[in-house]
Amino acid sequence: MKFHTRKLIKPENLNANNTLFGGSLLRWIDEEAGIYTMTKLKSQKVVTKYISEINFISSAKQGDVIEIGMEFVSIGRSSITMKCLVRNLFTQKTIISIDKIVFVRVDDNELPKAHGFTLEDIKAMSS
Repeated sequence: MKFHTRKLIKPENLNANNTLFGGSLLRWIDEEAGIYTMTKLKSQKVVTKYISEINFISSAKQGDVIEIGMEFVSIGRSSITMKCLVRNLFTQKTIISIDKIVFVRVDDNELPKAHGFTLEDIKAMSS
């Protein structure tokens, strides 16, 4: 798994328990997954289709630095599927894991559009 994005947990990212607000984390994950998909499918016209069960394993506190990792899982005619892991940069403790995030390439009418990539194409990009 490759970790490209890091975030510093600041006061505005905290919930009432003074730990990282899950909504902030999910927003960051969706953004990172979207960018990951855009780079793999070479298109900015992608949308989130599906996010599987979200497993909150541990929390993060103000001042922690987290990193978001994405890994390619599979490819469809118009979609790409990845998994995600978020961990504390310094302790390496897992904060959240998501087994399946699916993005779909769309046309100007926001309908699914074939991307034309194969499994081998995507794997070659990941090397």
